[in-house]
Amino acid sequence: MRGGAQAHLLEADDGKFYIVKFQNNPQHRRILVNELIASEILAHLQISAPEYQVVSLSPAFLAANPEVHMQLGTRRLAVEPGWHFGSRHPGDPDRLAIYDFIPDVLLGQVANAEQFRAVLVFDRWCGNADGRQSVFFRAQLKDWLAQPGVPPRKQGFVTLMIDHGFIFNGPHWDFQESALTGLYARRMVYQQVRSLADFEPWLSRVSGFPDEVLDKALRQLPPEWVAGEQDDLERMLEKLLRRRQRIGELIRDSRSAPGNPFPKWMD
Repeated sequence: MRGGAQAHLLEADDGKFYIVKFQNNPQHRRILVNELIASEILAHLQISAPEYQVVSLSPAFLAANPEVHMQLGTRRLAVEPGWHFGSRHPGDPDRLAIYDFIPDVLLGQVANAEQFRAVLVFDRWCGNADGRQSVFFRAQLKDWLAQPGVPPRKQGFVTLMIDHGFIFNGPHWDFQESALTGLYARRMVYQQVRSLADFEPWLSRVSGFPDEVLDKALRQLPPEWVAGEQDDLERMLEKLLRRRQRIGELIRDSRSAPGNPFPKWMD
């Protein structure tokens, strides 16, 4: 797969496909911690993102599949056996076409386009230092939209928000303040934003975010992902929780980004 973490698309023994980031990836093992915590937060906020699994790669599997490796310049880097982070692919990659770009005319027809507003709330809160990334695919809408009354056979484009390894400023585990944080490059997804109210209900979900969600995420982390770094992780998460009450301010700060992403914002 593209990207600095050099993830691989693998089929697991549950018959599903996962985009797997390895413990010893070139970006840092903290990237895996960030991905898992992000998955739990996104699920609680009800934002469209892939499910995840912690995936075990055995020495026997790696020996039988030498193409599963990473490359650092001219040097081949072996994947270490153990537990790794898997982001679930939304279908069989041989049958489901996935796009990271679609033309404007189709982008305007994405059935769950409100998710770009939703994930901006997440990205601003969690300090995503990477550009907002998403994928698009055609699917039966009833399988992907959390709303009643969707015709059972209706198909359309839906989006999933992906790649959250650089929340918390990636391996640095801090929060950089920037008006650009989390903004999607194609600003037409924000063209209907007129006020802070357009970011509900996700603003309220962040303001009332329960500590227990992070406690659950911490319990899912393999110990080797955070060995010797538990204190740093806990301090960073304490800062995250203190940022809950700033979420409205953080969204407003995006208005000062170059080009004003919300040209219809009135107040």
